[in-house]
This record gives sequence, structure tokens and C-alpha cells, in this order.
Amino acid sequence: MKTLILVAAFIATIAAPSAFAQDKQKQALLSSYYEIKNALVNSDAATASAKAGELLKEIRTADTKAFSAEEATEFKASQEKLSTDASHIAESKDLGKQREYFAALSAGFFKLAKTVKLSSAPVYYQFCPMKKSYWLSETKEIKNPYYGKQMLTCGKISETI
Repeated sequence: MKTLILVAAFIATIAAPSAFAQDKQKQALLSSYYEIKNALVNSDAATASAKAGELLKEIRTADTKAFSAEEATEFKASQEKLSTDASHIAESKDLGKQREYFAALSAGFFKLAKTVKLSSAPVYYQFCPMKKSYWLSETKEIKNPYYGKQMLTCGKISETI
């Protein structure tokens, strides 16, 4: 009986770091996305560019071996488009252009978030009726990245993931 308990404990210790690394990697992707969103909310093109560069690195270096088979398939299918959109934001210093690219990045991240559990916390899919575009948020509170202070609270929650 003691042997069985020790074997179970050993297996749990081996599996736990792998699951932790997987969750940490997914959370890093989502956190980097949120940092871009928050920079756009603050109309800060320089920070949005820098954070998009960090997201690009996260996307390119993600280890899909830690993902489930379905998650890895979805991530690999999205990886090139997400990289392209993040790269456009990183390369641009124009806030208007960054916001356009962010709309495309958000569409890709939503598709990814529907398949890959990026966070144990709720992810709010929010909509701007003026821009007719969506974004993901870590809070229920609307902070519109497409208009910043001009229309900070314009929008609504469309879905919770």
C-alpha cells in the first residue's frame, strides 16, 4: 500500500510541473495580449509597440508539446496569423494603424481562446459598436482600446469564456 502511494505521489510530482509550465505559457500569451490592449486603452503607441514585440516572442517560442493535441493543432493553425498581426503592431508607431491591427489580432485571439484554455480566470469578449470590432479583456469593466479616452466606456460584453 505504501508503495502504491509513493508511486502515485511520484507520478503527480512529475506531471505537476508539466501542467504548471503549460498553464504558465498560455497565461503569458494572454497577459502579453492584455498589455497591448491596455496600452491602446491609454493611447500609448510606444508601449503598444513594445508589448506587441513581447507577444510576438511568446507566440514564436511557444512549446506546443505542453499543449493537448487539440490545443496544439489550434495554436499551430493560428500561430502565423497571430505572429503577423503582432508584428504589424510592433513595427508601427501610428496609434490608428496599431488599433486596426489590434482588431485582427483580437479576432485571432478569440478563436484561439475558444479552443485553448488560456486562463483559469474568465476572459471577457467585448464589442465596440462604433468600430464594429471586438477585443478580449480580463475585467468586466469596459475600457475601449479602439478609442481610448475619447470613448473609454463605449462597448459591451458579448461573451464570457
